[in-house]
Amino acid sequence: MNLPSRIHLFQGYGIELEYMLVDRDTLQIRPITDELLKHQLGTYGSDFENGMVTWSNELVLHVIELKSTKPEHNFSALENEFAENVVRINAILSGWNTMLMPTAAHPFMNPLTETKLWPHESNEVYAIYNSVFDCKGHGWSNLQSTHLNLPFYDDEEFARLHAAVRLVLPILPALCASSPMLDGKPTGLMDTRLKYYKANQARIPSITGRVIPEAVFSKRNYLNTIYEKIKNDIAPFDPAHELNPIWVNSRGAIPRFDRGSVEIRIMDIQECPAADMAVVTLVIEVIKALTANKFIDLETQMKWRTEPLARLLDQTAEKAQEAIIVNADYLNVFNYEEKSASAGQLWQHLLDWVVRDGNSAIQQWRPQLDVIVKQGTLSQRILKSIGADHSGERIITTYKKLCACLAQNRMFLD
Repeated sequence: MNLPSRIHLFQGYGIELEYMLVDRDTLQIRPITDELLKHQLGTYGSDFENGMVTWSNELVLHVIELKSTKPEHNFSALENEFAENVVRINAILSGWNTMLMPTAAHPFMNPLTETKLWPHESNEVYAIYNSVFDCKGHGWSNLQSTHLNLPFYDDEEFARLHAAVRLVLPILPALCASSPMLDGKPTGLMDTRLKYYKANQARIPSITGRVIPEAVFSKRNYLNTIYEKIKNDIAPFDPAHELNPIWVNSRGAIPRFDRGSVEIRIMDIQECPAADMAVVTLVIEVIKALTANKFIDLETQMKWRTEPLARLLDQTAEKAQEAIIVNADYLNVFNYEEKSASAGQLWQHLLDWVVRDGNSAIQQWRPQLDVIVKQGTLSQRILKSIGADHSGERIITTYKKLCACLAQNRMFLD
């Protein structure tokens, strides 16, 4: 995402959506992202800027990223542009009998035999990653996400934003889990992607931490604690010093002090741009309310330790909306007065609160949000569609329907 001069809290947002390239008939992955980009650029390259939306490569050749070219605040226009770019890409891919597929994990890809890494520009960095972490497992080659970049101007805004984001991260899987299948069968987790996200760099634990960031609220403290430790820990694996700790940091929310943004990275991608923009809008409005002290004050937000938040994230990654939150202090963060609640009930409470607060931005996305909150996360809807029949044929039928939802920018209701 290209950034202009620094902007203040909530003045614009960067959105990134990652999609798989698959065979139209078999849904096997098609590692031809480089050919897709070459089709537009005339040569192998990593980025094709198409107005409001830019197409970019990822670590693996079967994934394409669509991202806002610059920070945007008009989400209606951005949704339309994302949807139009999906149509355009699918039209090009049809020449290879290929199409885009949504969700955060391919349901039957074998990453050990099928993974192909990006071989063109910037591949030196990918090669280092591969030498250290062996980037062939599900955690590297089969986890598609939606990234949300939130701006901050200075340390004061960073403190408010980081405090709020830390509190929202644990319940994100209960809103956007979309990875219930791997290796041709249900995994028992609603957000399987997050399991692999947490483990794929376990060789150097400081890179990911507990996924929930530490309670650090200034640039100086972040650089001196988190980034300094990452730098020291990766040094033995990177004698040429090619891995920047800022790039390597893989917490669930990552500050970029050079450009003034915090990137949320633990949201599973949804079935279509309309669903993703709905999710992102609700997440932003809850974070906005926290930064404005509409629930609890900043001092109270900053006191939250990482451990209880990380435990809650583990719960929602496993059960999504059905996770039971018994930490009354956490529920009180959002003015939820009962002593316990399911994560789904908490999201319904937050959606209702945002609507009652007179927020007009949320109204456009109520149909999509009502599907998610009332009928379940995409993971829950996928499992309901597949049912007890875990045959390859049944899985392909369901995921072809998901591909159609992406192509037509509509919710998955089967």
